[in-house]
Amino acid sequence: MNEVKKLVDTIVKALQEKKGKRIVTMDMSALDGAICKYFIVCQGNTPTQVSALSDSVWDLVAERLHEKPLGAVGMREAQWIAMDYGTVMLHIFIPSFREYYNLENLWADADVTEIPDLV
Repeated sequence: MNEVKKLVDTIVKALQEKKGKRIVTMDMSALDGAICKYFIVCQGNTPTQVSALSDSVWDLVAERLHEKPLGAVGMREAQWIAMDYGTVMLHIFIPSFREYYNLENLWADADVTEIPDLV
């Protein structure tokens, strides 16, 4: 398994551990002008859950892959947190922000995979 796929799988696992909802991965590697190889979009019900989701990703990726994000923004308000791992960009939203920004539609040409919610 290549390094990018390991990173994507680890991020998804971390999001699922904290009950992230509506997880979507977008393979952007075939798109001209894409800023990364993958986008991952997820949501939490509250800013507290959004923060917990980002903490879970940070910790599990560091533990398993020994990587830290190149940058992370939105941690204080925790309504939309973006984490940049270089080849993978993660966006964690509260539902209203996710609906408003609609990143899945913005990158509709990407190969989109919806990850089923864990019950």
